[in-house]
Amino acid sequence: MIRSPAVYAAVLRPLLFALQPEVAQSVAEFALRRQWLWRGLSGAFETRNGRLAVDLAGLKLANPVGLAAGYDKDCEMLTSMTSLGFGYVSGGTVVGSAQPGNPRPRMLRYKEERSLINSLGFPSRGLAYAVKRLESRKKSDGTPVVVSISGVDFHSIFRCHRSLEPLADAIELNISSPNTAGLKLFQEPQVLSELLGRISDGRERPLFVKLPPYEADNDEARDRTLALVNVCVRHGVDALTVANTHPRQDARLAVGTGGLSGKAIFDRTIEMVSAVRSEAGSRTAINACGGIFTGQDAWKALKAGATTVQLLTGLVYRGPGIARTVNRELLREMDRDGVGALTASAGSEE
Repeated sequence: MIRSPAVYAAVLRPLLFALQPEVAQSVAEFALRRQWLWRGLSGAFETRNGRLAVDLAGLKLANPVGLAAGYDKDCEMLTSMTSLGFGYVSGGTVVGSAQPGNPRPRMLRYKEERSLINSLGFPSRGLAYAVKRLESRKKSDGTPVVVSISGVDFHSIFRCHRSLEPLADAIELNISSPNTAGLKLFQEPQVLSELLGRISDGRERPLFVKLPPYEADNDEARDRTLALVNVCVRHGVDALTVANTHPRQDARLAVGTGGLSGKAIFDRTIEMVSAVRSEAGSRTAINACGGIFTGQDAWKALKAGATTVQLLTGLVYRGPGIARTVNRELLREMDRDGVGALTASAGSEE
């Protein structure tokens, strides 16, 4: 029952949505901390089909559906999340020191649009706590774990990278949260180039960079984002995550503005994936992030040039069985288009 999005939407989601968003998240986290339960249920969430296998920067994934960073900010529930059928899961975003984030209210639902807006601002227990959680984590059945990191200065980001890289399968550098003052420093090509140069010196595992979005009618912002793409390609970044939440104003938030996620931004995600693929060429992997809810959404993203998709708001709206459902729907899309396997089709430019 729990793996069915239809049952979740009819029974569990109304109960959770009767609560304030952060309260509902706390309830979900309480359940997900029962790791023994989710390990026992893992077989019910799997989609075993070699046609879905993909290579993400050398990481062998059973399927292309990943969990985006932001759901498990302190890397406390990764063992449970790897039991839900994802091809990979992302923890974080981890920052150097513990911080409360922005004042509440800082998260709202746009139910009719199947979207969320948040102004969380990286609430975190800090790097030391995340290291302890990752060190004590029970290994998954092979599902890769990516850890997202960020900060507002070179030293804190570098320290996060060096501390967490040995404990993760890949690191995702978040330079694009719209809710953190000071982060835009790293959206300057020269500054990003210096940061990537420092990180790349001696790094041993794949590095992803999460890019800022841009609006369809803003050519200047588009050019700035694509300039960051070029910097990443020059420094050998293994994958680009396209993209972060979209800045939006909402007076109900304590700080008045936040980042929009969910179906409301899906069309922009597809357009950005296509533009970034064209700019980056065929060698850099792309993780499409923003509005992925269904296998049809995932197939559009993969055909636009993505290597994988990442979702988070879809998990909130469709429940813990979403990875299995998206993968099954994706297989039907592949059948409809006569595609045998992902490795020979989507996300590649021959």
